[in-house]
Amino acid sequence: MTDDVDTQVSDRLVGRVLDGRYRVGARVAKGGMATVYEALDMRLDRTVALKVMHDGLGDDAQFTRRFVAEARAAARLSNPNVVAVFDQGDDNGTLFLAMEYVRGRTLRDVIREEAPLSPARALDLLTPILSALSAAHDAGIVHRDIKPENVLISDKGAVKVADFGLARAVSASGNTATQGLLMGTVSYLAPELVTDGSADARSDVYSAGILLYEMLTGNKPHSGDTPIQVAYAHVHADVPPPSLEQPSIPPYVDALVQRATARDRDLRPTDARVFSRQVHRVRSALDEGLPDDPELTGDLTVPIHQIRQDSGYDDGYTRGEAPLDGQEIRHDTIVVPVDYGRPTGAPAKTSAVAPPRRRSRGPIALILILAAAIGIGTSAWYYGIHRYTTTPDLVNLAPADATAKAEQSGLRTSLDNQDYSEDVKKGLVIRTDPKTGDRIRKDGEIGLTVSKGPERYRVPQLVGLQLDAAQQALSPIKLITGKINEQYNETVPQGKVIAISPRFNTVVKPGTAVNFAVSKGKRPITVPDLTGKSYKDAKKTLTKLGFVVGRSSQYDEKVAEGNVISQSPNNGTLFAKDKVSLVVSLGPPLVEVPDVKRKTTADAQKILGDAGFKVTVQKAPFNLGLNIVAAQSPAGGRKVKPGSTIVITVL
Repeated sequence: MTDDVDTQVSDRLVGRVLDGRYRVGARVAKGGMATVYEALDMRLDRTVALKVMHDGLGDDAQFTRRFVAEARAAARLSNPNVVAVFDQGDDNGTLFLAMEYVRGRTLRDVIREEAPLSPARALDLLTPILSALSAAHDAGIVHRDIKPENVLISDKGAVKVADFGLARAVSASGNTATQGLLMGTVSYLAPELVTDGSADARSDVYSAGILLYEMLTGNKPHSGDTPIQVAYAHVHADVPPPSLEQPSIPPYVDALVQRATARDRDLRPTDARVFSRQVHRVRSALDEGLPDDPELTGDLTVPIHQIRQDSGYDDGYTRGEAPLDGQEIRHDTIVVPVDYGRPTGAPAKTSAVAPPRRRSRGPIALILILAAAIGIGTSAWYYGIHRYTTTPDLVNLAPADATAKAEQSGLRTSLDNQDYSEDVKKGLVIRTDPKTGDRIRKDGEIGLTVSKGPERYRVPQLVGLQLDAAQQALSPIKLITGKINEQYNETVPQGKVIAISPRFNTVVKPGTAVNFAVSKGKRPITVPDLTGKSYKDAKKTLTKLGFVVGRSSQYDEKVAEGNVISQSPNNGTLFAKDKVSLVVSLGPPLVEVPDVKRKTTADAQKILGDAGFKVTVQKAPFNLGLNIVAAQSPAGGRKVKPGSTIVITVL
């Protein structure tokens, strides 16, 4: 049996139900801080991915609070390229996330099996990753742990990014159990995360640039014997151009990678959306089949003076010194190196360099220089000014009007996206790609983003749902949980929503808080002990409290007739409409009346008196003077109350 099978069998979580809802199935993957399982959401009958934090993380209250906050933030991300977060929970210290289950493979599998990828294929995989990061950066969320293992590719080809917020939750924790967990992904860490732990959107851009390098080459840009060595390579060494390993890669792809992975974050694209626009330009150049585009390469290349200042790069062209190999370069010539990571003293790879001018000043050298200058000027004009125009202002126009205006400049339009806007009316253009005034190739295409109007949502019907199900229903429509008021209710079961505010079907903005009134179930009522009280008073008291009263009767020598002998229950609590049973006294037990017929009057009186009865004597209407009892009432043999009066009729 393999180690993996042994682990599956011995895994204590497999088969367990977390939070009374998620039945844990087979283990899918294991990382530095969590293990992922396939699980069944028994409430909604759907398969989910359950990411369970390793033991010890849930013991840290600070980490738990951070974990919950970051999970909620990640759950608010709504983007087709983001792995959706459905739920988070804590099952007796076991922290977990319930997420969308993506059947397929990871980007790590693709790199392992297919790399090096063509530039077009690599950029096509990077584009949805940047779409996910753009949504996060727009929401103020930084991923901090972009790596191939966190990029999932479904069986249908959809690309989705997972684990938003988890790296931040771990790194913000003071628990020693979390120390070093990020060291397993040092190959993708931005320099600032290594030096001072700070991160912003540009840190994610750096990691995405490393992903692109690895897809293009099949290798990571930095290596070392220990994670620390790799981490500090990010700080002290530039990412080399991927063309060193794959010479067919165009210079503008090299420049794209190195711009994104600049060690000085101020030189990188400001966020994923800006990086995505640069990727779009490079992808267009690839579609045109351009082996080089000096204008595009120049736009993307990190400025030379910044390379010298910030990375200690020595290109051999320091002012006041002779260049390498006895060559001389004019200081007014634009040199665009794309090999930042070459060893000091190695020849620089350039996109436009004037032929070296030897120290001889002969006519031939002069002619060569003039010819080269004319050639460079012509190329710059063709690849630069001649091929480009500026993007017209199409914002606040209807798409048809925007298309007509673009066509006046020889440009095309396409509907890239729709988005909400508080300022631009529904159906009008919010923004364009490229932006107004940006350069665009003549006959190029402008992507239009059209307004869907203000972002509004209708409050769903949540009354009658369990509270957690109601809260989950808020996430897809960007509403949040407000105040929760628990109250007793005689008809709504415990835990279910009684009422909400705003009410059902109310139109609200994203981020609106929905307040909940939640049932605590029936109100418990203390049962008073009414033993010895009169039945009339006892019934009145119990009925007023909301109970149903049951009655039975029995004789009792000690309890007066009509009073309560016993009560069930006679303490504790019940709920309204529950039954309380009373046993009511009929007084002492009945006694049998002696038969005194045909007895003399005196004997009858004595017998009845001895039995405890009172005797009343009446003469028959046709009295004969015999003093013989002819009849009695009650009759002999009947049972009556002790001390009852017996009437005898005498002849």
